[in-house]
Amino acid sequence: MCIFKNHKFKGLKVEYRDYYKILGVDKKATAAEIKKAFRAMAVKYHPDKNPDNKEAEEKFKLANEANEVLGNPEKRKKYDTLGENWQQNYQREKTSGSNTSQQQQYDSRNQGDPIDGFSDFSDFFEQIFGNGPKSGGRSQARKGADYETTLEITLEDAFAGTSKIIQLDAEKIRMTIKPGVAQDQVLKIKGKGAAGASKELNGDLYAKINIRPHHYFTRKGNDLYATQTIDLYTAVLGGEFLVRTINGQVKMNVAEGTQNGKSLRLKGKGMPAHDAANVFGDLYIQLQIQTPDKLSPKQRELFTQLKNMQ
Repeated sequence: MCIFKNHKFKGLKVEYRDYYKILGVDKKATAAEIKKAFRAMAVKYHPDKNPDNKEAEEKFKLANEANEVLGNPEKRKKYDTLGENWQQNYQREKTSGSNTSQQQQYDSRNQGDPIDGFSDFSDFFEQIFGNGPKSGGRSQARKGADYETTLEITLEDAFAGTSKIIQLDAEKIRMTIKPGVAQDQVLKIKGKGAAGASKELNGDLYAKINIRPHHYFTRKGNDLYATQTIDLYTAVLGGEFLVRTINGQVKMNVAEGTQNGKSLRLKGKGMPAHDAANVFGDLYIQLQIQTPDKLSPKQRELFTQLKNMQ
């Protein structure tokens, strides 16, 4: 909940705005935390997603104003310096000659229409910062908000590469996912976020990748890990068996006397590197030896003979 404190200024009621509470961040928040909080609010309360919702529109405007101040190191420093007693502190600055006339700044505030979803700044903002460098009494053109989404894919998709369709309002956007993409990796499509003051200032679309857990493979970096069962006779005598890889089966040999839990490496049978062509991780197979649960009389006799030969 935003907290406003009222002050009188030349007969006009000017509200103090707590920009930190508007974005829901601590006063010691980093620039990255402020940006993240702003993005979340901009996406949630954007007018395109909340048509004819005045409350959402107002929260969207407040988020933009808060970001305009807290996202700018110089403005944030000035805002923090003035604090809740901004009027008195501002008057001292004015007396010392650090600012232009407050009344002049107020009279020159933005009187134009909203620009692509961005509205006029509040009286509080413009008392402190003025209406910015843009001419014609309009607010400074700014970049549109970024959009964020999550794309869920399979490990096979991550291995081979794929594409996904993102429905954005009335537009369908195809996002290409290259082979080797990692869990939680964020991909960007430039200019597909909220509209800015111009096409060049449109926000961007960010898609976070979520790879569903695989029932057989475990991924660590570009390497894959799996457990393979082989029969007792192949482990004892040695031999050939089929190993499952992410893109098919291959034959593999084990030496006689192979022990349970032994790990084998198949070089180049892991995941492709996302940022390097023809570079692959490895596949590590841990062997589990399956002991027969039932023996025929003849098998039991032979195993007994082997035991007595030790």
